[in-house]
Amino acid sequence: MLTSFVAEEIKPVIKLLQITDSHLFKDEKSSLLGVNTHASFAQVLAEINAESFDFDFVLATGDLVQDNSDEGYHRFFDMIKTLNKNVFWIPGNHDFQPKMFDILAHDPVLSVKHLLLGAHWQILLLDSQVFGVPHGRLSQYQLDWLQAKLKDNPNRYALVVLHHHLLPTNCAWLDQHNLRNGQDLYEILAPFPFVKGILYGHIHQQVDSEWHGYQIMATPSTCIQFKPDNNTFTLDSLQPGWREIELYPDGCILTRVKRIRYKKFLPDMQEGGY
Repeated sequence: MLTSFVAEEIKPVIKLLQITDSHLFKDEKSSLLGVNTHASFAQVLAEINAESFDFDFVLATGDLVQDNSDEGYHRFFDMIKTLNKNVFWIPGNHDFQPKMFDILAHDPVLSVKHLLLGAHWQILLLDSQVFGVPHGRLSQYQLDWLQAKLKDNPNRYALVVLHHHLLPTNCAWLDQHNLRNGQDLYEILAPFPFVKGILYGHIHQQVDSEWHGYQIMATPSTCIQFKPDNNTFTLDSLQPGWREIELYPDGCILTRVKRIRYKKFLPDMQEGGY
């Protein structure tokens, strides 16, 4: 397996698409809290393809399949490849990694976790999954790997990607499922001033903020949305979405969240969890 994906011949501004938390099932008719996840994901992809954003790569940031099914991962592969760009993925708490490495490891979907893009940027994709539980933790192996890659490329701007969230959402039920060792991550990143941003999924809501000076980005799910600032499990009526990211040669990150406009998916607002 390649240890790094290298794209030397690339435009000065690197354009990325983030897709997260698709929660597909074995049966494409299945729903999560009232939303058909296959249909909502298909609508997100259709509206992405109708946009003018000429992205170079796709980052799929976990919880791709809800029920660990082969069929769910095959469907994710078949659907995401319609974007006609290389796709790089990380696992979420709902994912089953052996199947991901088996099914999501064929062009254009790649299992490489270190991307060297052009002359100025690198992307590091981390595994924060703790199997069988919803919260996240970066293992010592992951922290050591991250440190080694940053040491190997100290003068490249870096975007760090993981599934679990660092910043509180002000939702007691959701914040217990955060990244448990964020301080360990910070201690690895702190000596490397070229680290510019951290991107994650998991919380099914948009965040554009800052943590220890790093630009923090979280992105809506392609299916259900969680309402922020609620201590008990609460769904939101906001629509499925995705994120566009632009990486500039001077280290600047410009980004925006888009949501579907031409269909509407409404969850069962009476649901109390999943």
